[in-house]
Amino acid sequence: MESYTGFAEFYDLFMDNIPYEEWSSYLISLLKDYGVNDGIVLDIGCGTGNITEYLAKAGYDMIGIDNSEDMLTEAMNKRYDSGLDILYLCQDMRELELYGTVAATVSICDSMNYIIEYNDLVNVFKLVNNYLDPKGVFIFDLNTIHKYETMGDSTIAENREDGSFIWENSYFPDKKINQYDLTIFARDEDDRYTKFEETHLQRGYTIEEIKSALSEAGLIFEQSFSAFTKSPISDTDERIYVIARECGK
Repeated sequence: MESYTGFAEFYDLFMDNIPYEEWSSYLISLLKDYGVNDGIVLDIGCGTGNITEYLAKAGYDMIGIDNSEDMLTEAMNKRYDSGLDILYLCQDMRELELYGTVAATVSICDSMNYIIEYNDLVNVFKLVNNYLDPKGVFIFDLNTIHKYETMGDSTIAENREDGSFIWENSYFPDKKINQYDLTIFARDEDDRYTKFEETHLQRGYTIEEIKSALSEAGLIFEQSFSAFTKSPISDTDERIYVIARECGK
């Protein structure tokens, strides 16, 4: 499913509630806790490059991949403004291809939830494992099943000076699939409004499923945390972080 196309230009406008600097600081602390103080870091599902930029500023040599050309255009505009040396590649994470290995791979903002087939998730993990340095680290976050159950069938609407959006959410517990239909009305420089419509599907995974997929891919599960803490995960978490390692190919 192709998402974040025409909407990409306005993505940051409507996602300004995400504290990217705080999220990046937490991610950097995890990288350092697991011995990744420098080197090449791959950001899977980098979007408009917010996290990628912060990691580059922290001294990591960044590669960002995303399957949306429009999102990467926004990321490259930021790169032009910041002058940071970041390599951006337009790739589907299920077909990841790099020129060499990396010290760490990260994937933030629930990109892994977009992999809705378990076998595809195993394949993504295998590719990550393939491109990690020996003992390299893989850190990713996930929206939890609890979050999707809490959201359930609901509608969120917000009206702003520069535009409006309607988020219509549906959760299908039998398949653990969360669907949200986005309708965006964005105002341009000429005070004209453009309408964008997109449908997104995400899947919730249990920690047992994640551990199993990592094992099948040849990765070693290290730890899982309640998001933005160093505390064990709980049944009421809405977002968790998972850390895994390459264990020898």
